[in-house]
Formats: sequence, structure tokens, C-alpha cells
Amino acid sequence: MGIIAKQSIKGTIVTYLGVAVGFVTTFFVITRFLSAEDIGLVRVMIDAATLFIGLAQLGTSASILRFYPYFAEPSEVRGQQPEEHGFFFWTIVVPMVGFLLVALLFMVCYAPLSEWFGEKSPQFVNYYYLVLPLAFFMLYQTVFETNANVRMRIVFPRAVRELLTRVGLLAVYLLYAFDIVTTDGFVWSLVGVYAVAALCNTVYLFSLGGVSLKPDFAYLRQNPGIVRKYLLYTAFLVLSAVVSVLAPTLSSFFITAQMGLSYTGIFAIATYMAMMVSIPYRSLTAIAAPQLSLAIKHDDREQISHQLTQVSGNLLLIGGLILALMWVNIDLIFAILPNGATYAVARRTVLLLGIGQLCVATFQFTVTALSYSRYYPFTLLFSLVLTVLALLLNNLFIPRWGIDGAALATLTAQVSYYLIALITVRLALGCRLFTRRHLLTILLLVLLFAANALCLRYLPVGTIWLSSLLRTLLVVAVAALAYQWRISPEINEYIHALFHRIRL
Repeated sequence: MGIIAKQSIKGTIVTYLGVAVGFVTTFFVITRFLSAEDIGLVRVMIDAATLFIGLAQLGTSASILRFYPYFAEPSEVRGQQPEEHGFFFWTIVVPMVGFLLVALLFMVCYAPLSEWFGEKSPQFVNYYYLVLPLAFFMLYQTVFETNANVRMRIVFPRAVRELLTRVGLLAVYLLYAFDIVTTDGFVWSLVGVYAVAALCNTVYLFSLGGVSLKPDFAYLRQNPGIVRKYLLYTAFLVLSAVVSVLAPTLSSFFITAQMGLSYTGIFAIATYMAMMVSIPYRSLTAIAAPQLSLAIKHDDREQISHQLTQVSGNLLLIGGLILALMWVNIDLIFAILPNGATYAVARRTVLLLGIGQLCVATFQFTVTALSYSRYYPFTLLFSLVLTVLALLLNNLFIPRWGIDGAALATLTAQVSYYLIALITVRLALGCRLFTRRHLLTILLLVLLFAANALCLRYLPVGTIWLSSLLRTLLVVAVAALAYQWRISPEINEYIHALFHRIRL
């Protein structure tokens, strides 16, 4: 089993441990002890910080993945980190410059934004400036995590993001729930959690060795072509970020401004549930991305095609089964959720967002290949389409259908984006995008959702628990069929290895 598979499996395990913590937090803490308005405040602040760092990092995360192979020279000593020629220094300086510039813009925009949010969500306006420190720590947590990823180390940074951060947030929620901290202390404690996460990633990265804050200007002078490519790529990513980072957060901002923080909180719970579908994507692609970047550098189209079809095929199968499992149990989930009646209005919202997350999990890695190639300027056009569609559709759908409209707007924009992007990847890179495993997976998922609908219509069951159990068995049966058909040899291999260890 190769390094991608080993690190990905470990990363996925860590991620799902984080999901377990997030499950407890969502189902037994925040929905029980926090109001929908409190949940909405947390959501919109994190979304605002996410938008902030998307602009402030000046494309650093993507630049690290693309240009690390150009700076890193493998060491002749086994196990020793490669010589990086001051690469790490620039990954620290560039986002700092971006942070200062965006912070200035953020302060200038206070008046118009406070007017837009003030009527429906005045509490967000009260904590507007706390987005700055929150964004700073989230920014460098991401930068240090990406630096670790290109060194083929994803498990610890993943544990920090998925476990440490979630446990810290759980502690903050409990402190607030039992009135140990005030609302001000609650918001400041959120910032503190991300500060600790950034610090942990910093310490871990330096512990790997080979990391230096000293710039290597001599190497840059000897390789002016790299500098020119880096500057052009970064300038492009800045333009791309202006439009691309808006799309994922637009729904949250529109709901906050037009409907209020309570609806933002309900939408946030639906989003948390839908995000479970794309969790495998985060672990698998974190370690696969550097390998893809290297294959593109050497124009190894066979390897590129192999990675794209393998990753997308596995993610379509895993994500599709997760979505199906969640959907067949959706009524049970809201029944056991504290104050579930408040959040059950988001039933359709969860499905629409879940389908969108399945698209992200399946296709985003393929689109990433384009951004690592010489055709990366096309991604700016795609991001512009995504953002404009999300902006127009949110403005059109939310007044008509509320949070369901926000989810539908997001899904429609995502499907349009990936359709255009996949066609371009196929034409530009000449790579295979789909294989037999994709067709078989889609067939199984269609049959599964059709069988679930028929069960609901023609086989009514007296209790919600028994109904969920029977329909869950459908998902298990389809998963067993996928195993029998060997749709994913990689997953089958992992299952065999797991059974072998258990027998030992």
C-alpha cells in the first residue's frame, strides 16, 4: 500500500474521529444549549473569516502545492527532509502581506456592511472586528497545514483541524451553556481555539526538520523563471480568490442579512450534516494533491488520468453511500436532535446541500488538476461563473423559498461550475475522467434512492426507528454489492487488510 493510501487512511480515521466529536457537539450540545441565533452568530463569523483568509492568503495554499516540487531537492540521506531553498519563508511572508491589505479593506467596509446586516442581525455587527484575529489564526493554521501536506504528513495537521479544534469548540460551547463565560467571552474563546490550533501546527512543522525562515535569494537569482511563474500564478490566484471564495459563503451572508441569525443557525446545522458527505475528500486529496502536482510537472498524462479516475471514483462511492445513509435516516435524525422541531424545516435543505457536497467530493480534485497546469487561467473564468450564479440565484431563490432556496442556489451554481470545468479538463489535458467504476456507482446510487422512495410509499412502518432500520439495511446491501462487484479495488484491499488484522 503506497504512501498516498496509508496517509489517506490514517487521515480519514482521524477525520471521522473528529466527526464523532462534531456529532456529539451538534446533536447534544449546541442544539440543546445554544439558541439558533447563537449558532448563526458562530457560523457567520467563521464564514466571514473564511472569506477573509481566502483573499488574504494570496493563493499561498495552491502555490505551495504547485511550486514546492520546483524548490525542494531530495536529500541523499534517507529519511531527511529535502533542501527547500527558502521556500517556507515566502509561504509566511506572502500571506502576511495579504492579511494586512485585506484587513485595511475590511475596516473600510465596516459602514456599508453594518448597514446591510444591522436590521436583521445586529449581534454580528457588534462583533465585526473580532473577525480580524479569528481570520489571522485560521490563515496561518491553513498555511502550516499545507506546508506539512507537501512533506507527505497529513495526519497530525488533520488531527489538529478535525479533533483539537472541535474539542476546543465543544469546551467553549459548554462554558457558554453553563454561563461560565459571557457572550463576549464566548466569542473571544472561539478566537482562542484557532490560535491554539495555529500554534500546534507551527510547532509540528518545525519538528519535522528542514524548515528554515531564512530566504535563499541566490536560488531565486539562479532560477528567474520560477520567480516569474510564481508571481504570475499568485497574481492570477488573487483575482480568482476575489470571486471563488465568495460563492461558498454567499448563502450564509444572504440569509443573515435577509432572514436573521436564527435562520443562519438552522442553515448551519443543515450544512454541518451535509458536510459529512465530503469528509473523505479532505483526507484523500490532501495527500494526493502533491503527487498530482508532480505528475503534471512531468506531463505524465497516464499517471494524471490514473489519479483523477481513482480518487474521483472512490470518493463518488464513499460520498454517495454516506449521503444515502443520512437521507434514509433524516427523519430519525431530527426526531432525536434536541429542539429538532426547530431544525426539521431544513429537511430538504440537507438533501440539496448533500448532493452539492457529493459533487464537490467527486469532481473538485479533477478541477484542481487544471489549476496545477498551464491552463490554470481557465479556473478564474469558472470561479466567476460560480460566483455570479450563486449571487444571482441566492438573491432570487431566498425570498421565494427561504433556506431551501439558498441550498438550491448553491447546488445549481455548483453543478454548472463542475460541468463547464470537467469539459475543459478533458479537452485541455486529454485525461480520462470517468471509468466503469463511475457508471456502476451511479447505477447503484440511483437504484438505492429509488428503492428508498418505494419503501416510503408502499411499505409504511409503524415506528420511525423500525423504518430507519429497514431502509438502512438497503444501504448496507448496496455497499455489500459494491464490494462484491469490486467497484473500488482500493477499498476492497483496505477491507481485506482490516479483516486480516482483526483475525490476528
